[in-house]
This record gives sequence, structure tokens and C-alpha cells, in this order.
Amino acid sequence: MKHLLKALGMAIALLGLHHGAAAQAYPSKPVTVIVPFAPGGGIDVLMRAMGVKLSQRWNQSVVVENKTGAGSLIGAAYVARAPADGYTLLATVNQTMVGNRFLYKSLPYDIDRSFAPITMMVKADQVIVANAQLPAKSLKDIVALAKAKPGTINYGSYGNGSQPHLLFSVIDENEKIKLTHIPYNGITPNLTAVAAGDVQLGSASAGVVLPFIQTGKVKPIAVAGDARVSQFPDVPTTTEQGFPYAKISIWYGLFAPAGTPAAVVDEIRKAVQAVLADPGFVEEQVAARGLSVVAGDGSQLRDTIQEETRTTGAMIKAAGVVAE
Repeated sequence: MKHLLKALGMAIALLGLHHGAAAQAYPSKPVTVIVPFAPGGGIDVLMRAMGVKLSQRWNQSVVVENKTGAGSLIGAAYVARAPADGYTLLATVNQTMVGNRFLYKSLPYDIDRSFAPITMMVKADQVIVANAQLPAKSLKDIVALAKAKPGTINYGSYGNGSQPHLLFSVIDENEKIKLTHIPYNGITPNLTAVAAGDVQLGSASAGVVLPFIQTGKVKPIAVAGDARVSQFPDVPTTTEQGFPYAKISIWYGLFAPAGTPAAVVDEIRKAVQAVLADPGFVEEQVAARGLSVVAGDGSQLRDTIQEETRTTGAMIKAAGVVAE
């Protein structure tokens, strides 16, 4: 009996060691991060820079893959169906987890149950920009133009319910003007259209709009937040210009399929937080792009989604967006 108990104890100990080794082994193969928007956008650029640092930390490849379309539904659905092992992750923005629930009558996944929130990496206020040839230097000028010629000013976004769409819809509603919405398949195509004059207005974080402004084909109009941004210190906020309601921010969050082991989720979160605690990385990849570090835990991200769901519903209704 003693020998049996001893053997059983050794077996249990070995199982425990094996379990510990398995937990510490993550990642033991390449990790794929799905970005559900076109290449070149803010979250795509940040995630690729983040991927380099995570690859170095983990000694495994981190591959960023763009799966675009349907307002981020295609990429999100792909991750929702992926094995819950931490090797397929979703890097996305507010629209996917908040706006889309109001935009579609049915979704190919359950927003609140199909994903395990890992961390909100960064956030940023939107910068309103205009084509350089538009005869306007301020938001007041744009409103005046829109009132003088209703329906002649277009703005772009990266989809129905996206942050630019909500921002301009709120301005439209409050100022009783008629701006025309043109959705694109990503923020880069949207800003390219602003530069080309295909649409007159757009918005994105400071770092994303900066290269377009440097071409001289796009100009900053206002910061849709509470404070000016370092990239454009002379550009006043919407509040300073007399539009205190026109504020909206974007955040970049990281998610795993629901059911991913807590130990794996914790490892991913800690690794991302470590990268975002590196002053050099923050200066080059975060602050330089007009972003600010959040690096919270899964509970904080889940709470933010719930709070924004309550507030965004009203904005969607005001925008007159009908679920497809």
C-alpha cells in the first residue's frame, strides 16, 4: 500500500511538473495577430511594431495579418472561430466591439461571449482634417460652408459606426447641416481620398494623419478631444472652437478567442504591458503617433466596452444609422 501511495504521489508530482512546463512553454510556435482593417492604419502600424518586440521577448514569430471587410466583421469572426489556445489573436478598435452591435441585425459571433479581452493597449483623440483646397481653416468655417451649400461636403470614415462616422454625424445633428458620409475599407484609404479631394473631410489619430499633412494635401482643422496634441500644438480642440460635444476617442484593444486559458491570456497581457513600459518604444511608436498608453487588464477593457455600448447607442441613433 505504501509503495502504491508513493507511486501515486510521484505520478501526481510529475503531472504537476508537466502542467507547469506546458504553461511556461507559451508560445511554442508562431503567434498570428489578425487586424481586421486595411494595412497602414494606426492599429496595423502599432501592432507590427509591437509584434517585433513580442517576437524578441518570446523567441517566436509574431505575424500580423490583415483580414478586412464588412466593417471588421470578417477578421473578428475568423478569430472567434479560431482555437482558444492563444495562437490567434485579434487587434482591433472600438467599432468592432461597440459600434458593430448596433449596425448589424445579426453577427457571426457574440461580441460579449466570443472573445477574452486581454488589454486595451493605447487610446487617442481624433484629429479632424480637410483637403488642403477646402476654403476652411476651422470647424466653424466648415459648418458655414455646409450651411451655404447643403450636401456638397463629403467626409470619409472606415465604415458605418466607426469613430469618424460617429464624430461627423454628431456635428451634423447638432449643427443641422447635411454632410455626406462615404465609408472606406480602412483609415488609410479614407485619408488617401481626403488628400485626393475625393472627400473633403476625415479624422484619425495625430500620428496617422501626420504623413498626409506633411504632403501638403491635407490640413488639420481641430482636435476632437479635451487637449491639444503635441504634433499640432497650434490646432485648437473642438471645445476651444465652440463645439464641446464633438469629442470622440479611439482605442486599440487585444483579444483572444473565448476559452483561452487564463495563464496564456495573462502571459500575453504581461508581455504587451512590458513592451508598453519601454520608454523608447513609447516615444517612437506611441507618443509620436499621438497615442497614449493604457495597458490595462481584461476587466478594464470589458468595463470600457460596456460603458461605451451605453453611450454609443445614442450616437448611432442620432446618426440615423439603420442596422443592416
